[in-house]
Amino acid sequence: MAFEGPIEDRLAIRELLDAYADAVCRNDPDDWGATWADDAVWSLPDYPEIGEVHGRAAIVEMWNGAMAHYPGIIFTTTPGAILVDGDRAIVRSWTSEVYDRDGITKRDRGRYDDVCVKQNDRWAFASRTFTNIHRA
Repeated sequence: MAFEGPIEDRLAIRELLDAYADAVCRNDPDDWGATWADDAVWSLPDYPEIGEVHGRAAIVEMWNGAMAHYPGIIFTTTPGAILVDGDRAIVRSWTSEVYDRDGITKRDRGRYDDVCVKQNDRWAFASRTFTNIHRA
């Protein structure tokens, strides 16, 4: 099954995905950064110039610099799988982004493969790996 574990945890992880997307759309580094665990890893293998970023502070710093290139972005995400096992979960989600660059509307689609952890009764991303699927 694609969705397993306590419904309360699956709902909280869904809300984590939604909070991440909302913070991207609002370009809010504090709220966006709050979705990550302190020792998180963000892996972007389709962007070899970035590769992996380690630690929440470094992840937020890199994201802040990148967001200057995505004014007015709309970012949505849909979970494809949430598998909860205690205080750890494996999550797959699908993304859609629309933004303007150089006067041209761009549309990107992708997949995140995540490990989430529950710390102090709160779910956060321990690792996120992004894969591009389509870019137009």
